[in-house]
Amino acid sequence: MEKQTVTIYDVAREAAVSMATVSRVVNGNPNVKPATRKKVLEVIDRLDYRPNAVARGLASKKTTTVGVIIPDVTNVYFSTLARGIDDVATMYKYNIILANSDDNKEKEIQVLNTLLAKQVDGIIFMGNHMDDQLREEFKRTRTPIVLAGSVDPENEVESVHIDYVAAVKEAVRDLISHGNDRIAFISGPLSDPINGEYRLKGYKEILAENNIEFDENLIFETDYSYHAGETIWPALAAAGVTAAYVGDDRLAAGVLNSALDAGVKVPEEFELVTSNNSEITQMVRPKLSSITQPLYDIGAVSMRYLTKMMNKEENVEEDKTILLPYGYVKRASTK
Repeated sequence: MEKQTVTIYDVAREAAVSMATVSRVVNGNPNVKPATRKKVLEVIDRLDYRPNAVARGLASKKTTTVGVIIPDVTNVYFSTLARGIDDVATMYKYNIILANSDDNKEKEIQVLNTLLAKQVDGIIFMGNHMDDQLREEFKRTRTPIVLAGSVDPENEVESVHIDYVAAVKEAVRDLISHGNDRIAFISGPLSDPINGEYRLKGYKEILAENNIEFDENLIFETDYSYHAGETIWPALAAAGVTAAYVGDDRLAAGVLNSALDAGVKVPEEFELVTSNNSEITQMVRPKLSSITQPLYDIGAVSMRYLTKMMNKEENVEEDKTILLPYGYVKRASTK
């Protein structure tokens, strides 16, 4: 026999109280006599009544649910961000709906609209790139949105991330200090502002500051995967590079292993630095030097920022961008 859904009406009838009284007990309102509270709780327990979050949301205009759009749930970078989001959400008693967008533009919009249809109170977006269509969708909704680890060059949408320009400058400065002047820039699509506008800017600036001519042939655009890193080595060797800055740890691991398979000594003949300091950097040999990002904190601060927006707190930041500190850790992939 199909289980019937127990409603607040059933509880009120069984406990011989009003639905308002049941609602007060469920929501922890102190204005209920102890004996009445006990009676209602016993009925709730016996009937196994579970308040309907959607129905409560309709009544209060809040669902206490936050949608999180994640491009690749298998990537350590994004899963660490998500952990920070989830912990703060739990602290503020918000539920999370995690939606995987496969870093696909059409699916991102579809996922966004699905979450908005579920009446979420806020959205955290972790996509690598916000195109014009997605920006329009963001503008159309009144639902608060925060970008976690993503950037908005136009500063229209609230975002939390590191200073990508300064971080890349520091990493490439280290490679230059070891005498390298043919340094490859290997990243995901340059159409993603993090790569094309921020990281590339840092790379170009530090070359210029050290009187090294920028060479278009040393820019390698690929996808964020281990396999992409493996297959790119012949092109790097043909370009005569002696060092590389890489925008993703899995990509860097592929480049490293492919170089070693080709008999290249790392770091003696080829040095490389990567960007996210995920656990991958310490799983490979030699271990990878890396920019460090406070990934958990980026997630946590994004969620806290979103709670401020959802609750219309007074001190929501004027500048829509929150920059968190980065670091640089030297390991065995550099001299």
